[in-house]
Amino acid sequence: MIRGCGVVRPKPWEVDAELWAVIEPLLPKVERRIRHPGRKRHPDRLVFQGILFVLHTGIAWEHLPKELGFGSGTTCWRRLAEWTEAGVWPRLHEILLAKLHSANALDFSRAAVDGPHPRVKGGAKTGRSPVDRGRTGSKHHLITDATGIPLAATLTGGNRNDVTQLIPLLQAVPPVRGKRGRPRRRPDAVLAGRGYDHDKYRRLVWALGVKPLIARRGTEHGSGLGAQRWVVERVFAHLHWFRRLRIGWEIRDDIHEAFLTLGCALICWRRLASAQRRHS
Repeated sequence: MIRGCGVVRPKPWEVDAELWAVIEPLLPKVERRIRHPGRKRHPDRLVFQGILFVLHTGIAWEHLPKELGFGSGTTCWRRLAEWTEAGVWPRLHEILLAKLHSANALDFSRAAVDGPHPRVKGGAKTGRSPVDRGRTGSKHHLITDATGIPLAATLTGGNRNDVTQLIPLLQAVPPVRGKRGRPRRRPDAVLAGRGYDHDKYRRLVWALGVKPLIARRGTEHGSGLGAQRWVVERVFAHLHWFRRLRIGWEIRDDIHEAFLTLGCALICWRRLASAQRRHS
């Protein structure tokens, strides 16, 4: 626990019972061998807290303090790779989106997309950025609902133009359940800045049944879209509080993407907790 100013707050990598009740059923079950069982498997909940510790602090896996009780960095990395291969993180994100939808906390009237500045330094899926002095790095691309809840995120090299991720982001939004009827997957409209100004992509967005609201290049500022698009910039700020997402140490792009999806899921969990407090 963090103590200061008379307030006791849980550390951000501590997993409470409510969150663990959502995560635990998603984890693959590993039966211990009867013959030659070997060392007992470290508890999943503690290992998950070790993964969150690395995500929050950005510490190298081999430097994970053993005295925390989360297991070794190698154990946490292997468990993260195992759970990533099993598809745990997209399912977790989808479940939390469904809970938010059920709580009337999702707004599909419009979505907002953006690519961040600055870019992620190093890591997987790198490329030389044409607008950052040719430095290599990666880019996170994000789509949120009208209130700033992350719906999907993608990872590319720093040399990829933002507009190339407009359709992949819309297609990456999972089917959101939580209410009676067909799952919701597409927003009514999508807001984007001048970097997405291309008639070809407007037509592709329309083909998905979504209205494109994209600022035109060469026009004066003051289109009014910024008053609605700021929510995606706020989510980027929240995502990049996770130090592991600011500097890409991961050699494997699937591990970096796992951290990215997990970060989105944690933001959804916080928003869900906030919504539940307001209605309690």
